[in-house]
Amino acid sequence: MRVLNFLVAGVLAGVMLASCGGSQPQLEGVTKAEVDSVSYAVGVTFGSMIKNANLVGLDYALVTKTMKEVANGGKAKIHEQEAGYIVNAYMQKCQVAVGKMKEKEEAEFLAKNKKNEGVEETASGLQYKIENPGNELRATAKDTVEVNYKGTLLDGTVFDSSYDRGETVKFPLDRVIAGWTEGMQLVGEGGKLTLWVPFNLGYGPRAMSEDLPAYSTLVFEVELVKINKAEEKVKEVKKK
Repeated sequence: MRVLNFLVAGVLAGVMLASCGGSQPQLEGVTKAEVDSVSYAVGVTFGSMIKNANLVGLDYALVTKTMKEVANGGKAKIHEQEAGYIVNAYMQKCQVAVGKMKEKEEAEFLAKNKKNEGVEETASGLQYKIENPGNELRATAKDTVEVNYKGTLLDGTVFDSSYDRGETVKFPLDRVIAGWTEGMQLVGEGGKLTLWVPFNLGYGPRAMSEDLPAYSTLVFEVELVKINKAEEKVKEVKKK
């Protein structure tokens, strides 16, 4: 329901702005350029919400027509609460449909990718290719690692990169996505590998950002710079 609340908030914002522009009287101190800019901004916000909520196949002409009618005082054919139920039910149906479509696309990709030279697959479905095995020191799920990485979608879109930020990242392996927890235990300190993370080992049906949509299969190029062993931290605490 949280996504729906955001979506409804976007619609309400659009309706409020629509009542201030278009066929409505010009407000004092508000220019046409400002109305155009805000109208476009509402479109961007509303469009992103629809995308992130997996609301596919909408009739946008009807959406626009209905918003204008309601904003200008017209009587809606259904109550707002009923509209919320309809949107929520459709959103859940779309989520299931999109999930099945993405599962099929992902399965086809991973089946082909597994045949490439050097690519291995674990029991969980995580695929990886070791570029450099590193030394003998290996991380466990309780350890903290320091890494450099680049994360992309299957189409090559970069959604995150420590290289771009110019600094390494440290994080406990038991507080990240399952694909990372497992993947970082496949090489030693100083190692480098590529991970192909199925969405069930990543962020699943959640859209994390505009560049990281729901049901995303993730590709990571990772350098394991340093491993901070959990037992070493315990020893340090005891010494103090």
